[in-house]
Amino acid sequence: MDTVTLVAAILAAAIALVLLVLWLWERRRRIRLRDTRQESEWDRIDRELDLAEQAGRFRIIGDLGDVAIQSVSRLVSQAEGVRYAAEGDAAAAVRSVGVLETSARDALADLRRLQAVAREAQDAALPQPSLHSARDLFRVLREAGLAVTFTETGDRFELRPGAELAVFRILQTSLENALKHGGAGTNAVVGFSWTADGLQVSVEDDGIRAAARRLGLDREGVDQATAYSIADDVRALTEHYEGAGIIEMRERAALFGGTLTAQTVPGVGFTLSAVFPALRHHNGVHGVDLRR
Repeated sequence: MDTVTLVAAILAAAIALVLLVLWLWERRRRIRLRDTRQESEWDRIDRELDLAEQAGRFRIIGDLGDVAIQSVSRLVSQAEGVRYAAEGDAAAAVRSVGVLETSARDALADLRRLQAVAREAQDAALPQPSLHSARDLFRVLREAGLAVTFTETGDRFELRPGAELAVFRILQTSLENALKHGGAGTNAVVGFSWTADGLQVSVEDDGIRAAARRLGLDREGVDQATAYSIADDVRALTEHYEGAGIIEMRERAALFGGTLTAQTVPGVGFTLSAVFPALRHHNGVHGVDLRR
């Protein structure tokens, strides 16, 4: 190899090395920029959810305030009835005192509940959402790239704020996980199935297929990229998930007599189901239409 050829080879190698370094630097810069954008997006989502939760807390306080006012009004009316009864029939007045006492205890419970909600709002400076906030949750996550579909069967019944909060948090965590792990373009189907005394909440996503679709594959290519075996099925059925907020969601469900199961669906995505067999008996705030 003559000198000219050697020098040319060295220059070519040097240029290639410089280009490689520049490419790696640019790649690293793009990754940092992407991570920063994702972090900013999650910050935006958190802020919007905080606002949605605040609106939900104000609605709860308003509802509880209305209930407390009605309870006290009923108490006043009954007290007036006892006074009138005492003037003509002392025995009837005595019998009415028991009803009056029960109403007084109910009114006191309503006032204490209102006080507790107001105190939590003051201490935490954060509202506790109800199912009213779910529409805002769906909207925010749709804007972030998660395609959310809501279905509902059965007749709704009233839920106390605590039960609503548990259901909302399970819904929020599972959908955020679907977006975080499945990425933009993931489809999530939320299902509410009401029974005579209970509620089943399901969240199913196609995060695995969404990842394949983002590669630009056609339907056949997606099917091939997400192919799975019987062993994958068996592993999905036997795996016990503890991460991604699963433990917290299980604990929330258990507080209201519910059970929560979560597992990967090979070749598709992830599915979660929270079953509350007797949620009606843990229930105060009217259900709302989440489709809008």
